[in-house]
Amino acid sequence: MNRVLILVNLTGLIIGISYGLHGPVLPIFAKNVIGATYSELGLIGLANFVPYMFIPLFVGILLDRINNAYILAVGAAINSASIYLLSIAQSVPEIMGFRIMTGIAHAFFWPPCEAIISNESTEKNRVKNISWFTMFFVMGFMIGPLLGTAFLENIEVTYRILFQIAAFILAAAIITALLASRKKIKKQHERFSFSAIKDMRKFPEVITLLIFCTSAFGIILTIFPAFLNDKGMSATDILYLYFAFGISRVISLALAGKFAKRTSQTLIAATLAVSIGLGISVVADSIIMFGIALVLMGFGFSIFFPLTLEIILSKTKKGISGKIIGAYETIFGLGWAIGPTIGGPITQSFGNETPYIIFAIIGVGITILAIISRKKLEPLKISE
Repeated sequence: MNRVLILVNLTGLIIGISYGLHGPVLPIFAKNVIGATYSELGLIGLANFVPYMFIPLFVGILLDRINNAYILAVGAAINSASIYLLSIAQSVPEIMGFRIMTGIAHAFFWPPCEAIISNESTEKNRVKNISWFTMFFVMGFMIGPLLGTAFLENIEVTYRILFQIAAFILAAAIITALLASRKKIKKQHERFSFSAIKDMRKFPEVITLLIFCTSAFGIILTIFPAFLNDKGMSATDILYLYFAFGISRVISLALAGKFAKRTSQTLIAATLAVSIGLGISVVADSIIMFGIALVLMGFGFSIFFPLTLEIILSKTKKGISGKIIGAYETIFGLGWAIGPTIGGPITQSFGNETPYIIFAIIGVGITILAIISRKKLEPLKISE
């Protein structure tokens, strides 16, 4: 692993710690301190993810024009500011505004990291390198809740101070991002177009899986912590549960290279695991049962990312990889936005368990689709 990859992985770790430190408690803060309803929690999640439906397209163009590490540093700076501002939020609209900033920042974080890794990798080790980066980010997301538990229990800090600490930690990623810059980059000067979206239409089965998994993931990130709280889980319990969620994701990503040898079977197992995890959440009544549910979903949500990206990149010309990465991440943003948008109002109108029942049923259907389309869920094989 070269210097650039090490620095990008370190950046992912730092940002992951910050996300894990504040992310799981933000819905609890919004519900218990600000007084947000489930519908408003859905709107907060929507505000966070809507920018990710559009901005990655523009970032994808920039990736072929500007030093990717500079774009990454901009994302880290915006992200740090947005999290700090949460500490002074007094209303749901204010939180929504600051989460819009976070969504914009994430669009300047993830695609540049993918592009840097893709440029520093060969076609044979790309899945492994992207998986390792994601694993470092998830390790941070796993460490963050433990730090949050220590701060809340032992030091007895408030949620607002926790957000400030998370912001200062994230600011360190600006330095590691800048250190990862290359002096020379190959610039391309194509005009902006939506051709990458048209290229993504070649992968309808992959897009379907992505939208399902990211929609469910969006609910787990934005609404599920409040659902757990209503089920009797304390803030500390929830942070421990997301720690278990993180362990599952780290292990899954560490084994991604082996799973890549059976891509279609792994994606089938991933969608089924998400569906089962959502189903367990409906009937769970203890921290152990919720832990099992999150471990299953952790596997499903994590492993589908590097495998689906490899399917697309392996069938795409390397010269347009930046724009394709932007289009791919736009699909992510679409799914992330769909989840909270429908999950919040459904919870508010039909009961806490309803969105998880609906998505569990949809997951079974998606699993059947994956089985039927398994030949199309394989990457282009690289000749030895």
